[in-house]
Amino acid sequence: MKKPPAPALPLIFLILFTGAGAQVPGTIKHPIVDSHMTKQQVFDGLDPACPKDIRGRQRIVKLKYYSFDGQVHEGQLVLDKDLVRDIKTVFKVILDTHFPIRSVIPVSDPRFRKNGRWDDDLSMIADNSSSFNYRQITGGGRISNHAYGRAVDLNTRENPYVKGKIVLPPGAKYDPSVPGTFAPGDPIVKTFQNLGWTWAGTWTSPIDYQHFEKVVLAPRVAPPSPKPH
Repeated sequence: MKKPPAPALPLIFLILFTGAGAQVPGTIKHPIVDSHMTKQQVFDGLDPACPKDIRGRQRIVKLKYYSFDGQVHEGQLVLDKDLVRDIKTVFKVILDTHFPIRSVIPVSDPRFRKNGRWDDDLSMIADNSSSFNYRQITGGGRISNHAYGRAVDLNTRENPYVKGKIVLPPGAKYDPSVPGTFAPGDPIVKTFQNLGWTWAGTWTSPIDYQHFEKVVLAPRVAPPSPKPH
C-alpha cells in the first residue's frame, strides 16, 4: 500500500527553522560595526611628540549606541584608562535613552587624516565622536585635554564649537530641539556632571557644546607638532 505524503511543515516552523542562524544587523546582539581597528591601527600616525607615559595610559573601549538610522552601532573610543568606567556609564545612558550618536571612530582612521596626520577638523566635519588626540586646543596656545585622553567630543555637527563668529565645524548650528543635541539638564549631560566631568556647553567663550572633560593636574609635556596646512 502506498504511503500518504508527509504533512507539510507549518509555515511558522519553516520561518523559525530557516532563520535560526540568521544574524539581524543593527541590534544589541549584532550591532553595525563602525570601527574595528587594531591597537596598531589606533595609534598609527600618532604625533611623535606625544610622551610614552601618556600613550601608555590610553585604552581602546568598544561602545554601542543607536545611530541616526535607528539601528544599534558599535564603535571605539580611545581615552585615559581612569575614565573607562565613566564613559561606559555614560554610553549605557546613551543606549538606554536611544540618544542618537553618528559614529564613534578613533581620529587615527584614514578618513580623518591630512598629510598623514590625525586631523580633528576632518573628524568634526564627519560628525564623528572621539577622544584621544595629541594636539593643541582649537585655536592653539596650549595642549588640549584631548592630548591626555581626558576629553570627549560627541556629535560635533549637532553640538558645534562657537567662539564669536567662528563656528566649527563650518555650517553647523546649535538647536536643542534637534535629535543628537545636548542641552542643560538632559540625562547625558547630568550623567557626565554627576561623574565629575565638565560640559563646555556651559562655558562663556568659547561655548563648546560637543565637549566634555574630566581634568586632573598634569605635568608639563612637549607641545604637539605644528599642524600641517
